Amino acid sequence: MKKLFRYPDKGYLGGVCHGLAIHTNIDPILWRVLTVFSGFALIYIILWIFVPKAKNEIDIQ
Repeated sequence: MKKLFRYPDKGYLGGVCHGLAIHTNIDPILWRVLTVFSGFALIYIILWIFVPKAKNEIDIQ
């Protein structure tokens, strides 16, 4: 089972959308559009605070 991580080096702001994309196998652009246009911004901020960063190569895969 994949664990959710955020990827600040690969994302634009906090790497949350990129992490969600890897976790769900959906394009990060779709997550970014949902964040901007559907009021997902508050949830994004909460995930940015609580989701851990990917630290090593095992987390990145």
